[in-house]
Amino acid sequence: MMKKLIPAFAILFGWATVALAATTTASSAAPAPIRTLHAICNLSKTEASKHLPVAFEATVTYSLKKTYVLFVQDGEDAIFIAPKTDKQFVPGDRVLVEGTTQDSFRTYVDSTSITVLRPGNMPKAVPATFDDLIRARYDSQLVTVRGVIRAGDLTVTDPEKAMSIQLLTDGGYIDVLVNGEDQRSLDKLLDAEVDVTGVACGEFDGKMNLTGANIDVSSLADINVIHLATSDPWTLPVTPMGRIISTYHVRDLTTRERVHGTITYYEPGSAVVLQDGATSVWIDSNTRQPMQIGDVVDATGFPGALEGFLSLTHGQITDSHIQASVAPQNLTWEQRVVNEHILVSIEGEVITEVQEDSQDEFVLRTGGKLFSAFLRHGSGSNRPAMRQVALGSRVRITGICTLGGSNHYNQEVPFNLLMRSFDDIVVVAKPSMINIRNLSIVVGLLLMIVAIVIVRGWSLERKVHWQSIATTLLEQRRSRILEEINASTPLNEIVQHITEMVSLKLNTGYCWCEMADGPELGQAPPHKHKLRIISQGIVGRSDTPLGVIHAALHRRIMPSDEEHETLSLGARLTSLAVETRKLYTDLRHRSEFDLLTDIHNRFSLDKELDLRIAEAQKNAETIGLIYIDLDKFKPINDRYGHHVGDVYLQEVAERMKRQLRPHDTLARLGGDEFAALVAVVRSRADVEDIAHRLVRCFDDPFVIEGYTIEGAASLGIALYPDDADSKDSLLSAADTAMYTAKRVKKLREEREDIDMVTKA
Repeated sequence: MMKKLIPAFAILFGWATVALAATTTASSAAPAPIRTLHAICNLSKTEASKHLPVAFEATVTYSLKKTYVLFVQDGEDAIFIAPKTDKQFVPGDRVLVEGTTQDSFRTYVDSTSITVLRPGNMPKAVPATFDDLIRARYDSQLVTVRGVIRAGDLTVTDPEKAMSIQLLTDGGYIDVLVNGEDQRSLDKLLDAEVDVTGVACGEFDGKMNLTGANIDVSSLADINVIHLATSDPWTLPVTPMGRIISTYHVRDLTTRERVHGTITYYEPGSAVVLQDGATSVWIDSNTRQPMQIGDVVDATGFPGALEGFLSLTHGQITDSHIQASVAPQNLTWEQRVVNEHILVSIEGEVITEVQEDSQDEFVLRTGGKLFSAFLRHGSGSNRPAMRQVALGSRVRITGICTLGGSNHYNQEVPFNLLMRSFDDIVVVAKPSMINIRNLSIVVGLLLMIVAIVIVRGWSLERKVHWQSIATTLLEQRRSRILEEINASTPLNEIVQHITEMVSLKLNTGYCWCEMADGPELGQAPPHKHKLRIISQGIVGRSDTPLGVIHAALHRRIMPSDEEHETLSLGARLTSLAVETRKLYTDLRHRSEFDLLTDIHNRFSLDKELDLRIAEAQKNAETIGLIYIDLDKFKPINDRYGHHVGDVYLQEVAERMKRQLRPHDTLARLGGDEFAALVAVVRSRADVEDIAHRLVRCFDDPFVIEGYTIEGAASLGIALYPDDADSKDSLLSAADTAMYTAKRVKKLREEREDIDMVTKA
């Protein structure tokens, strides 16, 4: 009887176990929400990453609608909120925030609901110094900072308007972002001593290291003027450009720091790069002591930010002479680079080599992208001979990764490599036989053959005295034709001269060319049926028919080998002229236009900027520059492949071209960055109108090979001479405006990314 009951007891026990486990799981899956901001701020990174539920009250200290930026505070505790609403909350409102915790530099909350409970009073702002902010002591809190306004500019963003201020404090510069637009009031604050009240936040690199201090301010009313500037900046006496350094002054209170790591790069008298695990730091140092790559060292210096990444200056090095070599990180172009100055290794095809007095440069191509590898060395007669690598070779380069420009959080940016010695370049595969160098050799051989034919014909015809004058004229014509081929003479004119040379040689007045893709050139007879016509096909290097050259002779003149040789010479010269002109046209086009999008490149834009600025300076005109950076371009490559990414770039360029006027210039600066040079304009509003059209051209999705892609871009505007007085400063001003705009948009984009992760 007991044996029969055992299975029943087992089934009942199993049901009870499953029910208990389900009850336990349900209770653990729904923990009680955290009710106080103080408890949330004290969570560890591990705890915050678990997306714990929260429901707490706090006071709004800063809000920026449509960019999804919200800071709240309760007592001394403050936090950033990623809202799901574009509602503009009023500073001082008491709100109930419900959502989940998220991990970042500090814990923040991804909200699901924000309810305004009642109007309230703002928390008391804490007096703060530069040191407090650069150490993130009051992160997300309402603070008051005293300083002098050194610069103030309007920032073109979408959809918000904001003002960017550079505030000089006792410890350094702080970037202040003020809601709204009021350039006239902003201009009056230049050089004024002020108290700025706003929310403290930070500037970060791709490794989430703090690299700068920021303050978000609700309005200009939160800037209290202590002392206005003693004089209007525009009434100051003009200082000669060569004497502006006379008022330069720096007071540096930065304290020394010490780091420990392994040397991965050493340039005596200039710099040392240390790496420790996955982190690295660039150290500016004048030391020339003998040290080896791989040595473990201690270094001291003063912290700073080099192109958006942490670095040390005035470095001092102590070498332990203990070796602990660092293995390079294998890298491809598709892999996102966010850690600058890391030792990496990458394969690529050698495109060109450039030897300079102080460094050697190898330009390589990988994944359809170009990057450079540099080997720096001392100038003078003792510098080593450059290692010769055949163009087109596939090589593996090892070196220190340096990003092209400031780090832009998680976006793909161009990079270069710093090699330590020529041992860092290893040939993996020899070049293909089809390359520019070999094509140049073929062209040289063709020129040599032509020269041989010319010399042979000249020596043979010299034997006949009565032809000496004609021969001299013929050689002069040949030399002029060769010079014209190597110069920029129009092709039609060169072919016309070739037909004249053949006519002179054959002692006939009729020689003409029928070009395959052009008009008939030369002198054709009016009645061809009365003459003997001889013809020779004009063929390119790849056996491509280029046309036919003809000559008309009297029927009583017997055919001879000289006729064939002369006509063949004319055909070869014509072929050489056509091929050389095509090669020259193609090389010139490649030097001035982007190969992917067929719009102007950076080099072409620089030339156009020089020309436009010179004209604007001469005629007292205004020109505009719009800096354009595509948003979230890398995910398109990652998700759909680089072919779709390339087609996307082409369609983006085509759309943006249609938004510009005929005399404006669109250029691709590299990667996903573009610039639009807006010719003579009347005011900033004209440029803003074009910028608005450029933004709107992304409204319609891109349909590429069956995929629907939503595109977007961030823009920055600068005007000459309002914002800059030179080409470089104009580019820099537009670039700065664009990245300021991108920073304002960044929190909104992060919120969208967080939503996608939460939904997933």
